[in-house]
Amino acid sequence: MTKRIGLFSKFKPMLPLYPNLTPVSLDLREQMQNIILESKTDASAFVFANLYLFRKKYNFNVSLLENGLLIIGEEKGETFFSILGSLPQKEVLTELLKKYDYWKSISQEQAVKLNSLLPNETINEDRNNFEYLYLRTDLAELPGKTFQKKRNLVNAFMKSYPPEEREIKILDKSTLKDALHVLDEWRQGKGEYGDYDSAKEGVELHELLGFSGLVFYVKGTPIGYCHGEMLANEKSFAVHFEKAIDKYKGVYQYINQEFAKTLSQNIVHINREQDLGDEGLRQAKMTYRPVDFVKLFSIKKSTKAE
Repeated sequence: MTKRIGLFSKFKPMLPLYPNLTPVSLDLREQMQNIILESKTDASAFVFANLYLFRKKYNFNVSLLENGLLIIGEEKGETFFSILGSLPQKEVLTELLKKYDYWKSISQEQAVKLNSLLPNETINEDRNNFEYLYLRTDLAELPGKTFQKKRNLVNAFMKSYPPEEREIKILDKSTLKDALHVLDEWRQGKGEYGDYDSAKEGVELHELLGFSGLVFYVKGTPIGYCHGEMLANEKSFAVHFEKAIDKYKGVYQYINQEFAKTLSQNIVHINREQDLGDEGLRQAKMTYRPVDFVKLFSIKKSTKAE
């Protein structure tokens, strides 16, 4: 392939053409963001913020396909690739499946096409990377018996800290230090780093990455924050990071509901991303009764002769 064609021809030559690769960087944000928006994807896994903030953890590199974006990464000693946009020719797919250990984050639309394009390959559901979808109205209103326990926790929090002791501020330059304070307290409480580095950079680059968020206070002390962004399908909002100080009982349920209340009524779903196979996190996410999932699939390394 010697030239760009299709919907990516208008972009400046920043992303290298396949098979050349380059690390994900802020310099690529505008070009990658345009590709993501054109794709209308409903998967949070493909937003620029996630690819950039977790670039070190997964060693993300990218390349421009004919009508799509190729993402290369590493996880637990294995290499993987993902494709955003239209699938490339069969020859390219066959080459990628032989070169890398597995194909990750295959969308349902791609999976359907692959059944005929690569009939000999086994496509597996990647349950650990399913993204949880909740109705915005459910999280904002916590209606009926289904959410009784959540309402009880929210009410207990508000009873412990009456209106005059609570405050909510927009996460912006003036409140970044407060969100970072929460993050540091969260890490100390957990006794481990977890996604601390990515979350910290997410706060520091909050405005540049186009995030919307809130910081929560009790008696003037920051106790939690939450932020994320609208997805390319324009119907879902992805919550990327939600951190709080655990000693405030009910704080996570309170933050979850209050943040949902602030979102536009045009938003149908709140995407709270995946559980990565963590059973405790999976149980917690299920208690909020997801109405659907962004289902993603995978294919292991191909050893078949073509």
